[in-house]
Amino acid sequence: MITNAPKTCLRMPRCHGIEIEECSIPQLQDYLSKAAFTSKELVQCYLRRIELVNPYVKAVIETNPDALDIADKLDKERKNGHIRTLLHGIPFIVKDNIATKDKMQTTAGCAALAGTIVPGDARIITLLREAGAVLLGKANLSEFASMRASYYAEGYSSRGGQNRNPYNLAHHPGGSSSGSASSLASNMCAFSIGTETDGSIMFPADRNAVIGLKPTVGLTSTMGVIPESPSMDTIGPFGRSVEDATIVLDIIHERRATIDTHIDRLVSISVQNSCPGLYTSWLSKKDALKGARFGIPWKRVWERASKNATKGLEYDSLMELIEKIEKAGALVIKVNFPSAEEIVSPGGWDWEFGDGKTGSRLSEFQVVRTEFYRNLRSYLSGLEENKIHLLEDVVAYNVQHTAKEGGVPRTHPAWPTGQDNFDKCLESKDWPEDMYLKALEYIRRKSRDEGIDAALRLEGDNLDGLLVPLQADGGVACSVAAKAGYPMITVPVGINNIGVPFGIGIIQTAFNEHLLVRYGSAIEDLVGRQMVPRFLNLEADNHPYVGTPPEKALLL
Repeated sequence: MITNAPKTCLRMPRCHGIEIEECSIPQLQDYLSKAAFTSKELVQCYLRRIELVNPYVKAVIETNPDALDIADKLDKERKNGHIRTLLHGIPFIVKDNIATKDKMQTTAGCAALAGTIVPGDARIITLLREAGAVLLGKANLSEFASMRASYYAEGYSSRGGQNRNPYNLAHHPGGSSSGSASSLASNMCAFSIGTETDGSIMFPADRNAVIGLKPTVGLTSTMGVIPESPSMDTIGPFGRSVEDATIVLDIIHERRATIDTHIDRLVSISVQNSCPGLYTSWLSKKDALKGARFGIPWKRVWERASKNATKGLEYDSLMELIEKIEKAGALVIKVNFPSAEEIVSPGGWDWEFGDGKTGSRLSEFQVVRTEFYRNLRSYLSGLEENKIHLLEDVVAYNVQHTAKEGGVPRTHPAWPTGQDNFDKCLESKDWPEDMYLKALEYIRRKSRDEGIDAALRLEGDNLDGLLVPLQADGGVACSVAAKAGYPMITVPVGINNIGVPFGIGIIQTAFNEHLLVRYGSAIEDLVGRQMVPRFLNLEADNHPYVGTPPEKALLL
């Protein structure tokens, strides 16, 4: 059921008399440079917007009590002729698993970590502060980045409650960077930052009609981020446009010759495809599509989308877009991941699928749960005022406070299966090292050499990108990019029959973000601007679940 929201309660406040709803970073910067309003006034406007809209969307866990003071200092710098970057005085929101050494918490949405003190800002926060961006608040998320359960309410955390999709609040905004995307879509900030292991930037961006740009693993620093799987974890921007996301990427990227973590010692990533100049220099219009060459991975990707009866409108719309891309002068051909039957589940996103079956010891989940257990222990050891030292402590806390935390199955409506994925992670602590290394080598090889890189090769040269659906295929293409640690961008295309946005993704090989920028902005120009959130079903109070419900789970 879809019902309309009363628009008056959700009207975007004007900033010093100026309409700033859907304003881009360059537009806001232009207003600031002309003294149409100050950064402090801009922050006040966004804070008022959060007060009005967040009670319904629950995208923001907490706001920064120092935001106005920070903005005031930046205004004084501007008055004295010092403008740091295009982000000078621009407010942003960051996911709550990214450490900030200030008066806000860093908890991954988990009450067990409330009150802990991080040793310092995450590297990404340092870069953004130095660029002059104003940290406005912490975004809600699927608790512990969707790591704790196999069937759960997407976008829910014990600290933030149920984050909702501003286009239709009866549906989830995607996870796990749900609040980062939905806060931007709701005009609570000018840009936002999320993290991804597998789909956690792509899906929320796709379902909120914003741009999500997931960099190659290693291009942006994850220092100071509550880890999930360092071999797959990355940080990326959400923007209203490819240009906005790219402006942020120019600030936060820090290319290294190789990924400097032990987990990539098996397969090094080449950086021969270096980006000349700034990423923003690669922004383009639709005429850049003339002469471009794209592949559409068919087997188990577009093939599944074509047969997905519930996603017919999305598939048809994406096919129409591909026709427009071809009419703009691009070549689009069917290709395949050679390893598709081994690592792409025919039933949709399934990180336990590997070696052609679910539950394989060669699956992505084997890698993730091993790395999560080990690296969470390392992260927790660096916190102050902390009584939580191991994953076992988190599990025990959730059981002790199960009425609020859902540590026991069927005791909390957001977590019908309790914390069953945490339980599986605990099993990995005693595994032999070679079991983990074998799984890591397998998913890397099958998703890179026998996956994306093979699909990109055409007549001795590489295609300009792989075009993929984000939702109509069940999320499987996105998962291949995640296993590989390769970059991806999503561009909004339309709204489906339940009022939720959808888009198209582009996948490239390692460190080819500049090509994602070039062709993402070209497709964005071809598609045109999408509609703003309608806030349908404003009074929704359901829990929108994801995952496969267990046969005997009693939903509360």
